[in-house]
Amino acid sequence: QVQLVESGGGVVQPGGSLRLSCVASERLTGLYVMGWYRQAPEKQRELVATISNYNIINYVDSVKGRFTISKVNANNTVDLQMNSLKPEDTAVYYCWVAKVGGQAWGQGTQVTVSS
Repeated sequence: QVQLVESGGGVVQPGGSLRLSCVASERLTGLYVMGWYRQAPEKQRELVATISNYNIINYVDSVKGRFTISKVNANNTVDLQMNSLKPEDTAVYYCWVAKVGGQAWGQGTQVTVSS
């Protein structure tokens, strides 16, 4: 089963930027969707952004125009560039991939937006 490792979380002031990176343990081929979810304290996990093998991209409305998801390194790395961060973006961010045969999650990385 593919394994995902996230990096890039941290603490930033409102209006700042962070870049998250997710590396898969194998090159993804065929049909797949890869992306990011987040979970704030006492809230349900929500989809943030996804990108498919066809490079079809989706964002949750609250991050449109501020976050950018992109593939790096030929289908085994996905980055999430987060600009104009707000306190409400504070959450644990999880990398996720779904492909034929199942799905996998990363361990999560904390993003805290606070002055």
